Amino acid sequence: MTTHNRLRELMVRVAHLERRAALVDGLQGRDLSRRDLKGLNFSNANLKGTNLEGADLEGANLMGAILIGADLSNANLTGANLNRANLFRANLSGASLWRANLFRANLKEVNLEGAKLWAVHLKEADLRGASLKGADLLTANLEQANLKGTDFSGVNLVLANLTGATYDDSTILPPSLSRDQLASMTKV
Repeated sequence: MTTHNRLRELMVRVAHLERRAALVDGLQGRDLSRRDLKGLNFSNANLKGTNLEGADLEGANLMGAILIGADLSNANLTGANLNRANLFRANLSGASLWRANLFRANLKEVNLEGAKLWAVHLKEADLRGASLKGADLLTANLEQANLKGTDFSGVNLVLANLTGATYDDSTILPPSLSRDQLASMTKV
């Protein structure tokens, strides 16, 4: 390949990356409700205040995305990667997050009421002040998660891993919590 062709190929790649960056950065506060966004890459995107209600984000990459105040109610996040995402005060009520990766995600004051969190990976996630009323966390991994002030009223935690998770007097734990699960947690 000649130097001219290599340069042209490099310029095409740079232009593609610039278009992608403009698209992703231009999504803050936009209305993307009920859109098919399956498998798209939103890594490190600024989606602050974006309306994603009912959107299909199955398998989407939202790693490191800023979703502060975003509306993800009734969204399909099955298999989505939300590793290290910032979801502070986001609305995820009724959302489906089956097998989603929320490792070290910021979920402070998030509304997860009625959400389906089956087999979700929440290791080291910050759930301080979050509401999970009526959510289903069947086989979820909450290992070393911060659960201070979290409301687990009516939550299904069957087979959930709570090893090393921290909670305090303001945490509302469900009565269905097993003795072994409670013993594996740390009260602070």
